[in-house]
Amino acid sequence: MAFRLKLVPDVTNINFFRWQWLTFGASMLAMVISLVIIAVNGLNFGIDFKGGTTIRTESTTPFEVGTYRQALTALNLGDVAITEVFDPTFGADRHVAQIRIGTTSETGSVTPEELNRIEAALKEVDPAVRFAAVESVGPKVSNELIATAFKAVGAATLGILIYIWVRFEWQFALGAVLALVHDIVLTVGIFSLFQFRFDLTTIAALLTILGYSVNDTVVVFDRLRELLMKYKTMPLIDVLNLSVNQTLSRTIMTAVTTAIALLALMVLGGDVIRGFVFAMLWGVLIGCYSTIFVAKNLVLWLDVKRDWSKKPVEDGTAKFRDAP
Repeated sequence: MAFRLKLVPDVTNINFFRWQWLTFGASMLAMVISLVIIAVNGLNFGIDFKGGTTIRTESTTPFEVGTYRQALTALNLGDVAITEVFDPTFGADRHVAQIRIGTTSETGSVTPEELNRIEAALKEVDPAVRFAAVESVGPKVSNELIATAFKAVGAATLGILIYIWVRFEWQFALGAVLALVHDIVLTVGIFSLFQFRFDLTTIAALLTILGYSVNDTVVVFDRLRELLMKYKTMPLIDVLNLSVNQTLSRTIMTAVTTAIALLALMVLGGDVIRGFVFAMLWGVLIGCYSTIFVAKNLVLWLDVKRDWSKKPVEDGTAKFRDAP
């Protein structure tokens, strides 16, 4: 007989609302604490948001990103991100790298003296390297990127609110959006607390978290609507518990398989995507929690429509059907 791994039994009867005030209160308190941390510590913005210089290098010999990074570490340049650029049109003797260097200067770019030091340090480990292009991002452009990034997150949240409202009911929409705001605030709070680099890849992770979290919430809400049609007299709290228990196996299996892939990326993916992967991993964990203990609690307190059956359409002849 084939072996089957079961993370959750086929039938569960867990009372997820036993400590509903404690879990919901802890979530709201965590949001407040996160907002305070963000206000006090701020965010460690990356080059995308605080300005800096991007250098495109080319070399006729292969190079290692780690070697480049080690050569620049001694210069104490601050925030440095190095990526190798791959393109099928490149020949065998063309090796390209992109070096992004953050700066705290008012001009938003490194000085010519620093560029000379960078070029000298790279030539020590790769004599064939040359600077193909040097571009700078000033503080004004960085501020515009920050505003645009947060507008994107807000627009995505609003779109999800409208979708859930149309797909289900307004109580479901408010519960889902509260869970999404909970996930985003706690994720940004973690980045502020530990001063992880916050850049455009982090914004991409936040948008991905929105999609992942709402997908999990919609699955549970869809099962809830089916059960509301089936059990019209069962107390709402029992229907909510039943919907979570029936989808628990799917929720855990999805979270575990996603977490395994993210852990592999965390260990083997390198420094370039580590912030993105951490945000995603944290978002998966907190997203499962918020679906059960935030969104469902709000739906319970707001109450929902119990009769989801379709009403018969009157065609004007119904009153004559039973006539003798």
